[in-house]
Amino acid sequence: MTLGEEPRFCPACGRPVKPRTLEDDHRPRLVCPEGHVTWRNPRVVVGAVPVAGGRLYLARRAIEPAIGRWTYPGGFLEVGESAQEGARRETEEETELRVEIGRLIGVYSRPHVGIVTIVFEASVVGGRPEAAAETSEVRAFSPDEIPWDELAFSTVESALRDWVASLPGRGPRFEPDMYVVDTEEEAPG
Repeated sequence: MTLGEEPRFCPACGRPVKPRTLEDDHRPRLVCPEGHVTWRNPRVVVGAVPVAGGRLYLARRAIEPAIGRWTYPGGFLEVGESAQEGARRETEEETELRVEIGRLIGVYSRPHVGIVTIVFEASVVGGRPEAAAETSEVRAFSPDEIPWDELAFSTVESALRDWVASLPGRGPRFEPDMYVVDTEEEAPG
């Protein structure tokens, strides 16, 4: 999987860009004839693991990529919102649950698709678990019922394993091999 199509034109002046290694830099950058650098940085995804009564809520995706697979609610962070605000918004949009964002579960990288994911634990404080535009089902699972073989993304598995490991009497944190390349499309997770 790649980071998407390379930009062909400079966003500052509209002239064509070409890869060029700048002085004192370690990799080629996209530079126009005017010297403007087009930086390509990862996108930030935020998510929450909604919990009530020791059970976590997962949503079944109704959109590609990974349609039909389970995930915690999450999506791209928007400009003007904090990571916690974005995680709360995504949870409410995808599950109809009202949550209070709590502790950080972890930060996970998918370098091959240019995504950094920030995942929080969240306490359910209202609403009803209902499917929304991007989900087909919302269901509560005990830690022992998590559908590991049906999860949407590697970041979902990492975060859920870390959440389970943080529960009293559970094992160590899950440390995925950061160089494993999955076959997922470029999307939240």
